[in-house]
Amino acid sequence: MRITELLTKDTIAMDLTSNDKNGVIDELVNQLDKAGKLNDLTSFKEAIHNRESQSTTGIGEGIAIPHAKVAAVEIPAIAFGKSKAGVDYQSLDMQPAHLFFMIAAPEGGAQTHLDALAKLSGVLMDENVRKDLLNATSPQEVLQIIDKADDEATEEEEAETEAVTTSAATDENEPYVLAVTACPTGIAHTYMARDALKKQAEKMNVKIKVETNGSGGIKNHLTEDDINRASGVIVAADVHVETDRFDGKNVVEVPVADGIKRPDELINMAQDTSRKTFVARGNKNHSQAESNEKQGIGKTIYKHLMNGVSNMLPLVIAGGILMAIVFLFGANSFDPKSSEHNAFAEQLWNIGNKSAFALIIPILAGYIARSIADKPGFAAGLVGGMLAVSGDSGFIGGILAGFLAGYLTQGIKKAVSGLPQALEGLKPTLIFPVFSVAITGLLMIYVLNPPASWLNNLLLNGLESLSGTNIMLLGLVIGAMMAIDMGGPFNKAAYVFATAALTEGNAAPITAAMIGGMVPPIAIATAMLIFRKKFTKEQRGSVVPNYVMGLSFITEGAIPYAAADPLRVIPSMMVGSGIAGAIALGLGSSIQAPHGGIFVIVGTDFSHVLQSLIAIIIGAIVSAIMYGLLKPKLSEDEIRASQAMNE
Repeated sequence: MRITELLTKDTIAMDLTSNDKNGVIDELVNQLDKAGKLNDLTSFKEAIHNRESQSTTGIGEGIAIPHAKVAAVEIPAIAFGKSKAGVDYQSLDMQPAHLFFMIAAPEGGAQTHLDALAKLSGVLMDENVRKDLLNATSPQEVLQIIDKADDEATEEEEAETEAVTTSAATDENEPYVLAVTACPTGIAHTYMARDALKKQAEKMNVKIKVETNGSGGIKNHLTEDDINRASGVIVAADVHVETDRFDGKNVVEVPVADGIKRPDELINMAQDTSRKTFVARGNKNHSQAESNEKQGIGKTIYKHLMNGVSNMLPLVIAGGILMAIVFLFGANSFDPKSSEHNAFAEQLWNIGNKSAFALIIPILAGYIARSIADKPGFAAGLVGGMLAVSGDSGFIGGILAGFLAGYLTQGIKKAVSGLPQALEGLKPTLIFPVFSVAITGLLMIYVLNPPASWLNNLLLNGLESLSGTNIMLLGLVIGAMMAIDMGGPFNKAAYVFATAALTEGNAAPITAAMIGGMVPPIAIATAMLIFRKKFTKEQRGSVVPNYVMGLSFITEGAIPYAAADPLRVIPSMMVGSGIAGAIALGLGSSIQAPHGGIFVIVGTDFSHVLQSLIAIIIGAIVSAIMYGLLKPKLSEDEIRASQAMNE
């Protein structure tokens, strides 16, 4: 099937009027709906946004390919639109997107449709095609450009098929690399990564064969002979792919986006014979966890810890906000003995405190253990977490329980690996759970809980005793940590510490963390207003989105600017966020919820609104002025490029 059977005149929007990501999505969804391609506009749009929440479909090079495969699609189709000025689409390369292809695939899409979508992803890797599309002035011209590229792609595919058939006869000493690409929907990124790797390999004069695990199944399957001959294998995937077949090979495992962003680096790594070889586990579910991309001890611990934290956060946020809402009914409305008692508020408090918060530490420990040892470690982690709660060792005990359960389960697996095949079925149902739960429980009770409980209480008592200058210093440190890497290890460490304190009844750390985390995007937007001439028109287009993200406590809104100019942005943001955290705690601000930004500040406890707002405003202005003064004026090239994009 040709691409232009799916991309037709009535699905082309040409020049888009929106200047933000959501607006572009709305325009393209409406174009598909007007063309009669959807049977449920709302469901399709929701599916598009759900896909964006997994990872951006702004793949770089000025391209965005939002896509969804859902029942809301009546007829498979592709919508096209372009923006010469460019739109901030949170693309992988942090650059604005100009060309937008929205793919609408029905749940039971025919293979021919999927092939056409795959081909589209490939042709967009051609710089000339992108340039021609950006300069196109009519739908007819767009279709002509795509048709021409479609013909060339078909010829390339035929040539590649012929090359693959005869590849066995090539010189065995010739560089030969394999790759597997796969993304959650199997529509766009799978094929973009394939083509980026192929084009880079051609430039480097390296032979490559790429297997795609797309929504239409596995294409260009890697044979046993391919694997034997290859110097290395690149697995660029966000979903599970079979890697046990690469036992003993040099395997490079990365997210699918890296296949698009850094193909040259991956190909070089795949040819590096000094790298440690991949060891198959014999269990397909372990392949991703057992990546050959060995990390340092610190990064490994951080990865496992963040797996626990990410699964714990929904409980923290839901429970915390429900408990914060209770204060709208009165400070003691949840207490049946109080004159302020309200039955509904009491139930909300019980849901948040006695249910959601009660599960936080067991879930944290369970998912840390699961990250280390997969499913067999989960039960022991949960039990260890429960014992941390009953043993009064709190978050410290929960974290220790997770790592203990995970590595202990790994040890048990190795210890029983030599059992007869007849007993294999008893491992997951009897041996792993009984031994891991029993040993984890005993070690928690007799070894880890006593010192962890002492340390936990020491920390909490220390926090309770803070006042005056000391509590402002706490706010300064936590606020600054929220702005060091804006979502990275320091940010997460501060946030985990703050949520741990909140669950124990101390709101000071989360207050500093939320206010400090709100400052960077607000400061960036404010700097653009104060120092307009130092920013391009395109950059100033993100003022409103940054204010919205900042007020919503989404620190990541400042990441593109920090990545582009870290030496000026990060220190500026750290100073403002630290000052904001210190002022907030110094003025007595107290936020009782772990997330929500301005909505929980204003909506839950009016007595602290003014202090919080003063801290945010002062911190944002300090960061904005500092960044604006440090930032150099636009160069003549930047001014010309900005003017050219706006013509």
